[in-house]
Amino acid sequence: MERKKAIVTGASRGIGYGIALCLARDGYDLAVSYATKAEGAQSLAREAEEKYGAKCSFFQASLDQPGEAPRLFDSCVEALGGLDLLVNNAGITRMESFLDVRPETFQTLLQLDFISYFQLMQAAARHMAEHGVRGSLINITSTRGERAYPGDSVYGGLKAGLNRAVQSIALDLAPYGIRVNNVAPGAVRVRSNAEAAAAGFAGFWDKLGERIPLGRSGEPGDVGEAVAFLASDRASYITGTTLRVDGGLILPGMPENPSAAGWGAEPVRPEKKSNGIKSSR
Repeated sequence: MERKKAIVTGASRGIGYGIALCLARDGYDLAVSYATKAEGAQSLAREAEEKYGAKCSFFQASLDQPGEAPRLFDSCVEALGGLDLLVNNAGITRMESFLDVRPETFQTLLQLDFISYFQLMQAAARHMAEHGVRGSLINITSTRGERAYPGDSVYGGLKAGLNRAVQSIALDLAPYGIRVNNVAPGAVRVRSNAEAAAAGFAGFWDKLGERIPLGRSGEPGDVGEAVAFLASDRASYITGTTLRVDGGLILPGMPENPSAAGWGAEPVRPEKKSNGIKSSR
């Protein structure tokens, strides 16, 4: 069976790496981008080929710079020889109080986390429509697009904008059979324990995981599985939605009483009620 073709941006590590491997397993050849971690992209290409027989081309692209997204798209499609799936994943998070937001922070996040997504989606949609491909566009957003935190007015606002934008884009592209969806991760372990320790936050993901209802931080493969599902025929009737993948992180309902059992505590099991029938024993 002929392998499908996918572009995944920002796939040299973390969530993008996990997404790319899930797609390779599911029968996709890949064209991926990296910003600075060439060795990570090389590692991905080797692993995708050795484990799943997938071809994986990789390209350097600084998607925070104007003009990079169209250039990257052309290179990827030429390498793949077509396109069935685009996954916009490349991005950065910058936390700054609204009073301190610098113009360069705003411009970088706007270009990388929003404009490049639009440009790549538009290029992919035009290619698919022209070639009669009933393909899929998937963006990686964030639960911060739905739940506000201090310091994320720019980042969270842009993610919220994408969550809303795909609804209209999905309507525009539905007549062509092109589906458009988002995946919104919560807290995902995007660095190894050693990398986290070197950066001065050893144990961060484990400690944070204890506060998440399902009892752990997410893994890149958790997001990858959601992307693989939305890209598959199993999701052929899903478009214009944002799928949250966060272990229940932003659900309301954290116990108000500090002494009450919280996330990670042993569940309180209901007592077995009598059915009113006496035993003969």
